[in-house]
Amino acid sequence: MSCFKTVSHKADFCVVGGGLSGLCAAVSAARHGVNTVLVQDRPMLGGNASSEVRMWVCGAGGDNNRETGIIKELFLENDYRNPQKNYSVWDSVMFGLAKSTKNLTVLLNCSCMDGKAENGRLHEILCWQLTTQKFHSVKAKIFADCSGDSVLAPITGAPYMRGREAAGEYGERLAPEKGDGCVMGMSCIIQAREEDREIVYTPPEWAMKLTDEDFSKHCPYNYNPGENYWYLELGGRKDTIGDTEEIRDELIRLAYGVWDYVKNSPSQREKNKNFSLEWVGILPGKRESRRYKGAYILTESDIEAGGHFVDITAYGGWTLDAHNPDGFFSEGQITPHGRAPSPFGIPYRCFYSQTVENLMFAGRNISATHMGISATRVMATCAVIGQAVGTAAAIAVKKGIMPPDIYPKHIGELQFALMWDDCFLPFLRMPIPEVNATARLVSDMENAGSLRNGYDRPCCGEGNAAAGSRGCFAMYEWEQPVDIEEIRLIFDSDLNRLTAPEAERRLNRNMYHNIIKSRPDSRVPPTLVRDFDIVITGSDGEETTTAVRGNYQRHVAVKVGKKALSVRVVFLETWGAEQVSVFSFNVR
Repeated sequence: MSCFKTVSHKADFCVVGGGLSGLCAAVSAARHGVNTVLVQDRPMLGGNASSEVRMWVCGAGGDNNRETGIIKELFLENDYRNPQKNYSVWDSVMFGLAKSTKNLTVLLNCSCMDGKAENGRLHEILCWQLTTQKFHSVKAKIFADCSGDSVLAPITGAPYMRGREAAGEYGERLAPEKGDGCVMGMSCIIQAREEDREIVYTPPEWAMKLTDEDFSKHCPYNYNPGENYWYLELGGRKDTIGDTEEIRDELIRLAYGVWDYVKNSPSQREKNKNFSLEWVGILPGKRESRRYKGAYILTESDIEAGGHFVDITAYGGWTLDAHNPDGFFSEGQITPHGRAPSPFGIPYRCFYSQTVENLMFAGRNISATHMGISATRVMATCAVIGQAVGTAAAIAVKKGIMPPDIYPKHIGELQFALMWDDCFLPFLRMPIPEVNATARLVSDMENAGSLRNGYDRPCCGEGNAAAGSRGCFAMYEWEQPVDIEEIRLIFDSDLNRLTAPEAERRLNRNMYHNIIKSRPDSRVPPTLVRDFDIVITGSDGEETTTAVRGNYQRHVAVKVGKKALSVRVVFLETWGAEQVSVFSFNVR
């Protein structure tokens, strides 16, 4: 019997892992009314995106393909609160979202170490919280493994994959001829600061010694203000779970050796003389370890074909980016890229286990081959997968079913719920609720019909937004009172970042890395509507007005819960744009 106290939790849904996929899964489920517990083994949320690792959040490329939903909400909160792109403030954005979400319990510094599974279900997990020296037991109806390393796989016996499949196994032209146990490696990133004076750097004796030849042979180095040293990568031929500590030690030797090269080598010292070493990551950022086997295994061929699945519930748009397992010491390219369409669909069947019926997963451990995961592992893609998993779990809990039961019977309901919450699903259009579709639309805005066409971003080569001057309006009215549950607005958040400061636009990332003196602050996209009024005419003819001021979000949902004869929105002010631009105005 242990001398340490055990705290027991009982939930509808338990998420293990608090990176962006786990955070979005937990928040989504909780917002849909499901009692949720989020277990995270680190002192902060965000995983590879947090200040512990500081990797950029990458996602789909190409015009109008940026991810929306909860991940966009986080980015816009960061634009508003963190214009200098400070990583500690970014940590607080993620922490604040979790802590302010109703129905969500967050357990930080809490590592899942064991559990109870039988008869094809996981019933309970046992975790150790380092800071309080307590065990936490969590019982739940449905679990989601968003740990990256698939910690629930050995606990449940759920089947998983590791390493590179042979080209012939799934018909993947970019896979190696023979399969092996190699994976993509880990990185410890460097952050630098530009100073007003020359900074001297003395490396530790144990730092690696690197020369121009090392960089020309393995990884060409060319400093620029957008640098984040992602290529400090090792460990792809080792066990990226069991050998993590050993790999980390080598990464630290490499990181300090690279900075010695940057500061002290004859070819680099002059142009870098005013840079100081601001920060070195001590926690390796992982790219790949265990991948679950789900009802469907996503392959390179699926991605290249565009992912036109009937159960599409998430999407990607990154390249087929399978890093060389030798990492920094690769002979040739570290990251040979294969072309992939942007966007490509990802099916719901990749998000739940083949054998454990209440086990879901989101992040870099979904059901995909090594080549498949090379395009889906980036964090913005992981975030939209997480939101899909959380929403699906909420639907399953409310219906009293298990995750596999959603496909195919309830997949349309899941897709609608995601699109209503501003998740983009390529190739699909959101069905318009009947109460919305049968209303009379009155507006003084140009292209007002697009407000309820089911598309929430530019599409078909057109802008697809209703536009007008400040003070313009849009209104739905009915001949008889109707029940209105919720009003949904989608504003123009400048998905392509054309209005962002030039340096930020060129970098095309959510966070800056090196701290450069001349870099301008970020800002809220000027295209967003800042101030607006919602005017509801009730069944008695009385008007009530809700004044919204200082909005900086793209997706705004306002609960109503009353009968109405009309709903009017007056768009008063933007964050700087001359014209108001609105993609959607819906009611249900």
